[in-house]
Amino acid sequence: MSSRTAGDLTIEAFGRLLEPGARLMGLDLGTKTIGVAMSDATRTIASPRETIRRTKFTHDAARLLAILSEEPAGGIVLGLPVNMNGTEGPRAQATRAFMRNLAQLTPLPILLWDERLSTAAVTRTLLEADSSRARRAEVVDKLAAAYILQGVLDRLRLFADNSRPRN
Repeated sequence: MSSRTAGDLTIEAFGRLLEPGARLMGLDLGTKTIGVAMSDATRTIASPRETIRRTKFTHDAARLLAILSEEPAGGIVLGLPVNMNGTEGPRAQATRAFMRNLAQLTPLPILLWDERLSTAAVTRTLLEADSSRARRAEVVDKLAAAYILQGVLDRLRLFADNSRPRN
């Protein structure tokens, strides 16, 4: 595993690894599904892409790599399910294992991003929009991936703004 995908990248280090105009893929890894989102080339907006029904890692990874061949990206953002008290439990450990395995299959840098309350925030928005239970179940994972990715895009933009010389 290269240091580019070791999972301990800071947002600043991740940003420095990205080529200008490279899109990002965002992932919300669940036990049954993977929500997928993609950014635009300006890395301004995250859009939900699809929800993958999880089977085996090889099949899940093959679908992710197929998406990347259809919509090339310069990096991957993987939501890390940290407990509310900041500790990492079994789900976070499973996410780190998924990241290590995925890193074996792609040279893209992978950023782990704290996803606390992302699904709750998306669900609340869907409830406020009066979405049916079936509709929420259908879209919540890919919307959570977009929510996670949007957080990274916003932070990258803030980092870029703060690193510009001031006149």
